Amino acid sequence: MAASDTERAQQQIDEIEALSSIYGDDWCVVDEDEKIYCIKISDCLDQPKWTLCLQVILPPGYPTAEPPIYQLNAPWLRGQDYTELANSLEEIYLQNLGESILYLWVEKIREVLVEKAQSSDPEPDIKKTTEEVDEDDGDDFLLDYQPTQEDQTKMLNYMTSENHEDEELPPIHHGNPITDRRSTFQAHLAPVVTTRQVKRVLEKLYENKKIASATHNIYAYRIYCEDKQTFLQDCEDDGETAAGGRLLHLMQILNVHNVLVVVSRWYGGILLGPDRFKHINNCARNVLVEYNYVPSTEESSRQAGKSKKIRKDNKKKTEH
Repeated sequence: MAASDTERAQQQIDEIEALSSIYGDDWCVVDEDEKIYCIKISDCLDQPKWTLCLQVILPPGYPTAEPPIYQLNAPWLRGQDYTELANSLEEIYLQNLGESILYLWVEKIREVLVEKAQSSDPEPDIKKTTEEVDEDDGDDFLLDYQPTQEDQTKMLNYMTSENHEDEELPPIHHGNPITDRRSTFQAHLAPVVTTRQVKRVLEKLYENKKIASATHNIYAYRIYCEDKQTFLQDCEDDGETAAGGRLLHLMQILNVHNVLVVVSRWYGGILLGPDRFKHINNCARNVLVEYNYVPSTEESSRQAGKSKKIRKDNKKKTEH
């Protein structure tokens, strides 16, 4: 007799509780309502060389009628490595049809990581790559200089190497999340006046295991230097090609300054194409409006109306 929806839901609850107990801090709930979870897996507990994040979505039919929807997130995982690991997971599913398989998947991935650590494979490259590639990203703008991710890390470390160790951590605000086709986007904002503060805020955000497990953490900041009357600004794609540049461009258009905006994206297994950039920018704009860096649409309309009225009144005066 086929399992009922209630029975399947209970099986999912039991499995999640067990995995949470087994893996502790490495287990993360991304979205309870959408049944999205993430687990960080590594080759060992002390100083791991190889790590990977397994993100899973449990559909209503799991485990008896549907497999979990999964994504393997690791900067080094591509090509043959990805194919072989994905085939192994699918083989485990087929060998255990109708049963809870997440534990088997996690341990299979760990086995692969341990084998890599023990083999002569070079240590992984830390650069992230995007899981979505558009045939044509259709960039509407070009920044004068877009440093690579490695350059950005070096640049931020260089600029923060001054004596700002005791600098106060600015307040961090979190915007409302946007969910589309199981991908979730959430913006975080902090007022900053030095690059050391930027670094401190990023470190603080990454202490949150949910944010650290995001597929991408895209950020941009703009700091106005009064003495030089110039802007110190930079951005980071974190593997989502061109997203950081687009975010910085939005901040330039809105003319905001002394602020850092980070947008976390948890990928839900369905490609969004160009819509992902729209959600990233909408999240960022919403949090900037909420914390009064940018006037809301209504306020802008009122200001525009007042300006129009003033111009009309001035025109009447000059006609008399």
